[in-house]
Amino acid sequence: MINKAELKEKYEFVKNKLINENIRSINNYKEKVIVISNRYNGIWLEHVYDSIIYARLFNDYSIAINTINLFIDLQNELGQLPCFIKSDSSIGYSQLQECVSFYNLCFVVYEKIRDINFLKKVYTSLNKWIGFVYKYRMTLDMGLVEMFVGYDTGHDNSPRLDTLKYKGYYSINGKRINANIKPDDTPIIALDLNCNLYMNLNIGVKIAKILNDSNNEIKFLNLSKELKRNMFKYLLDKNKSFFFDLKDNKKIEIYSISILHLFQERVLDLKEDKELIDNIFNKYINNKKEFNTNYPFPSISISDKSSINHRMTNSWGYYSQALTTLRLSLWMDYYGYSNELDNVLLKWVEVFIKYYNEFPFTQEIDPISGIPTDSSPYYSTSMLLFLYGINRLKLI
Repeated sequence: MINKAELKEKYEFVKNKLINENIRSINNYKEKVIVISNRYNGIWLEHVYDSIIYARLFNDYSIAINTINLFIDLQNELGQLPCFIKSDSSIGYSQLQECVSFYNLCFVVYEKIRDINFLKKVYTSLNKWIGFVYKYRMTLDMGLVEMFVGYDTGHDNSPRLDTLKYKGYYSINGKRINANIKPDDTPIIALDLNCNLYMNLNIGVKIAKILNDSNNEIKFLNLSKELKRNMFKYLLDKNKSFFFDLKDNKKIEIYSISILHLFQERVLDLKEDKELIDNIFNKYINNKKEFNTNYPFPSISISDKSSINHRMTNSWGYYSQALTTLRLSLWMDYYGYSNELDNVLLKWVEVFIKYYNEFPFTQEIDPISGIPTDSSPYYSTSMLLFLYGINRLKLI
């Protein structure tokens, strides 16, 4: 049972720490953004969602606008968004690192602020990014996005990456190579990267319609349909009701939490794909022997033997991640799993309180015991998850 007085005290403490220490200017950019933590001193593309949660919690979209503008302003001449922007003035282009559809988050902000010039800026950037992905990241001519290096997906230390030559980034003579260059290795067709592109294409459809760009509206719609067909053709194992990554035309049978991207990026249609949705949810997501552990959702199903050898810290090969949990808010309500989301949030709030003195708001927890690792104390995503859970569940 959570002590409400203690919870309220921690809520105020976390809110003030987030605002006073983790929200600041970086990289000579005068406007403030949310940095990840002292360990990750900057902002990565996958963390743009942090600023959206912050906006919803405090009805302040300025941080989200700043963050989006920063990534768009630093989009390179090829159309690639930076994968990270660090406080030490370094900017990275060595991997994709999107993890959540960037342009969906942009559109969420637009729907709130209704600034047409902001939307036009986003649309110009979206066209460049989609052009980049289709030109440089589909080398196998299968109409699907490819993982060149392990950091592309943000799933550090996952067994998904075991067959890759470059499990982090690709470098030559110590220099990081940009993500438009394919390394000397067969790429992996990754489920999550394709889900992100699918949502980006559908956001392109929405924006094109608003801006009366009928040609692009049709183009993006057709591309999204083709992309979904290819995902179902190459990545779906119908007998197992699971989508797997693909390398050398063989499925990599790792039961990864990347399966949630099908929901997160709305690839699965509530009507057309209802049977598949139910199968995935019942067989895997809601199954205590797979992903519905004591503390959902492990990065790899606990039935997958590969998780045994991937228990170092910052590992998407075993632990339940704060990032995964915060992203549940992108899809669980939409697909009718609100009660399940509430249950998961309550467990994480309890963990943050219980282990505060030893592991203050670190990034991951053991899916069985709930004990956190020491990876990245005062991780912004974890602090936001704590605040979001308390607000949603009305615990104070």
